[in-house]
Parts: sequence; structure tokens; C-alpha cells
Amino acid sequence: MDISLILLTLQIAVVATAINLPIAIGLSWLIVKRRVRGSFLLDVLVSLPLALPPVVSGYFLLLLLGREGPVGSLIRDILGVDIVFTWVAAALASAVVSFPLMARGVMTAIEGVDERLERSARSLGAGALRVAFTITLPLAYRGIMAGVLLGFVRALSEFGATIVVAGNIPGRTQTLPLAIFEKVQLGRDADALRLVGVSIALAVATILVHNWLLSKSRTKD
Repeated sequence: MDISLILLTLQIAVVATAINLPIAIGLSWLIVKRRVRGSFLLDVLVSLPLALPPVVSGYFLLLLLGREGPVGSLIRDILGVDIVFTWVAAALASAVVSFPLMARGVMTAIEGVDERLERSARSLGAGALRVAFTITLPLAYRGIMAGVLLGFVRALSEFGATIVVAGNIPGRTQTLPLAIFEKVQLGRDADALRLVGVSIALAVATILVHNWLLSKSRTKD
């Protein structure tokens, strides 16, 4: 089995998760704690990739990141490189598709923090950011980590958006789901089943850690 295939899949999932985490925390704080004007629309935007077919998300990314797209053309002019059909494009596709699951988990965790503790900190002179970093996030971190792992396991399994914006290039953009698809197309069922086994093992391990963190969070509450 090609270990580089597994490593690339993990790399893409880790990068996608790292991209999503600060955005998920920031938006969750704005929607749940600050309750900013237009939070309903923000909430809809957060959930939108979950409702859309992944292929649609991939197509929009292709329009955005392609040579003629606003972001893709700008990066090509500045850095002289293309994003589409690279592992970076695969990571961005995985980030977009997995973001709603992570964000929902983070929102639930932040919403579960006792507001009386936050009000007490503010009454003692702590600003909003200090309250967030010293009260809200430390108390919500187990739930946040559970949301992170849920997003991570979704990024591991991303297929539709990735194949549109990054293609299925062995050694460059081919992840485990794409490799399984290729093996099935070629009729190499034994190879496909081995890759399926690896995918299941990675998913089960991540879900077990996710459930353990959730149980710890409930016990603490």
C-alpha cells in the first residue's frame, strides 16, 4: 500500500482543519455570544455547504480559484502559481465541505458556557476578548475539540468538491476516497477494499476520540 497516499490524505485533512478552526471560533463567538446584527444570515452561510452537493461547492471554488477567477488570477499574478489541481486546492475543498460540522460543534460548545461566569468577569473589568480567551474558550475547549475532530473526519472523507477543483492526480491530489474511486473504476476490488479498510480505521479512531471528548465534556458539566 502506498503510504504517501495516506500521508497526503492526512496532510490535506489537517490543513483543512487548521484553516477552519479560527474561522469557526470567530463566527461562533459572533453568533452565539455577541449576537451581532445579521447573525441569522451568518448562521445560514455557515450551514450552506452542508446543504449543497459537494460538487456545487467544488464548482464555485473552481470559478473562484481558476486562472480566470478573481482569487486564482490574483495569486497567479503575484506568485506565478496556480492553485487548482494542487493539494492546496484539495485542502480548501475539504475545508469548505467540513466547515459546517466543525462550526456547529464549536457553537454548541461555546453556547454551553455559563454566561454568569462571563458576566462576572466583565463586571470585574475584563474586556470582551479577555473574557473569550480566559473564560469562554477554556471552559468550552472539550466541546470545541470534539467539533474539530468531527470536521477532521469529514475532511478525510471528502470526495465531490475535491475531484472538481483538484482532480484525481496520483501523488499530487489523490486522497484515499479518490484512490478508492479509481480502484473501483479499474475493477481492482482487492486494492479498493484495502483502502476502504484504512479509511474505516482512520474514521473509527477519530470518532472514538470525538465521543470520548464529548463524554468528558458532559461529565464536567
